[in-house]
This record gives sequence, C-alpha cells and structure tokens, in this order.
Amino acid sequence: MTAQIINGKEIAAKKRIEIAEKVAALKSQGVTPGLAVILVGNNHASRTYVTSKEKACQELGMNSLLIEMSEDIQEEELLAKIEELNEDSTIHGILVQLPIPKHIDESKVIETISPLKDVDGFHPINIGRMMTGQNAFLPCTPYGIMVLLEETGIAIAGKNVVVVGRSNIVGKPVGQLFLNQHATVTYCHSKTKDLKLHTKQADILVAAVGIPNFIKAEHVKEGAVVIDVGINRNEAGKLCGDVAFDEVSEKAGYITPVPKGVGPMTITMLMYNTLKSAAETINRY
Repeated sequence: MTAQIINGKEIAAKKRIEIAEKVAALKSQGVTPGLAVILVGNNHASRTYVTSKEKACQELGMNSLLIEMSEDIQEEELLAKIEELNEDSTIHGILVQLPIPKHIDESKVIETISPLKDVDGFHPINIGRMMTGQNAFLPCTPYGIMVLLEETGIAIAGKNVVVVGRSNIVGKPVGQLFLNQHATVTYCHSKTKDLKLHTKQADILVAAVGIPNFIKAEHVKEGAVVIDVGINRNEAGKLCGDVAFDEVSEKAGYITPVPKGVGPMTITMLMYNTLKSAAETINRY
C-alpha cells in the first residue's frame, strides 16, 4: 500500500480563498479584520513566522500591526501594551509570538490577552470552552489538523485516535478536538510504556513530539491515517517531520508530508480566527 498524500498546501490555499471572500464581505460592512502581533527579541525563527503572518494578512485584505519589543523589556511594559490592544476596536486578534524571554511569565502574558481577541486559542477561557464544546477560538495547529481531515473526507466518529505528544499547543488540544467529534482518544508521551502497543491500535495517529523521524513503520497499523506535526532538521540539515515518511507512507492509508502538510494550515486557521473575531464584533455591538 502507498499512502494518499494529504496536501496541506492545496487545502490551505482553498480555505484562504474562502477567508478572503468573507473578509471582503466584512469590509463592505465597514469592518476590516485587524491582527496585532507582538515580537519580543530577535529570534530568527520567530521573525520568519511573523513575516509569514504579515504576508497572509496582506493577501487576504486584513490589517496587520507588528509591535517589536527589545529582549530586555520589562514584563509590566509588555502587559500594558497587551491591555492597550485589548481596548483598540480596530484590532480583532492579538498574539505574542512565542517563545518569549525567560524573565517574562508566559502564562501571565497569555491570560492578559482578552479571550475575545485570543486568536491563538491559548487563553484558559478558550481552552475551557473548547473542552466543553462551546463557541471558542481553537488553537490553530490542532484546528488545522481537523480541517485537513474534514476536507479529505476522513470520518472521525468512532475511530481510535492516538496522539503522541502532550504539549499545551498541539498534543492536548488536538486530542480534545477529536474527543469532541466522538473519537476514542489515547495520549502517549515520554513516560508511556511500550509505545507500539498503543500506536498500532490507531486508526488516526498524530505525531507531535519534535523528534526527527521518531515514528517508524513498525509503529503504524496498515491503512492508518498519519498526521505529522513535526518540523525538524535531520542530521543532514534537511527539513523533516516526526514521521519517517518514506517507510511509513508504504504502510499508511493517508499521510501528511513535511513540508506542505500541517504547517500551511496553522497560519490559515489564525487568519480564520481573526476573521471570526471581527465578524463577532458586529454581532456584539
């Protein structure tokens, strides 16, 4: 068996066309979605991500505001800027690009962002709403994974889903989203005994551990759907995922590649959340 490739780049492009149309409709009502991104320090990877978000905003007709702050900024100053953006009616989404310097409390930063503008979906209120099936901003990468499966026509209800990884950004929330859609979910992590015992039961296997080529063919059930969230560099410096693509793709039924898999969906869903926030302001006021 050779797996069918789930092309995240193509699906993201399709969703962005839909988003652009809805942005144009909102603008005709006098509301232009606005996203503010705070970049603290000069981390190269963070700057690359921020540039991609600015470009996406421009392509979709949204306003983009980049606020750059020095590495040694005091926590109070950063929190004050977030509070200022909370009150800015032209800004519908706020995110602080992670990671941030260690002298700043990441939890305090996330909790200062208004849940109504938390387009990253990290605020405890949005996480709680997600867990209880209420209207919420969903974390962008997990949300993107669900859209990939939906657009590919892969049913979720009743499936066994195994998530390898338990981060607050991907592992935990994606498992909850699967549970919300009536899957049976197992979380695996660094303390799990006999990983293969669990992963080989998976109809849908999500790899989110941040270790190059960690998931091998021996971990995967014949015909399974394999979602690779990892973005790593191998020993040769080549971009790769958490899944050994060449060998796993010969056993899986569906698989996401790296790149052009999950990655393009993350920023796309950030744009969708910003659009959603802007649309909800019309109903709110």
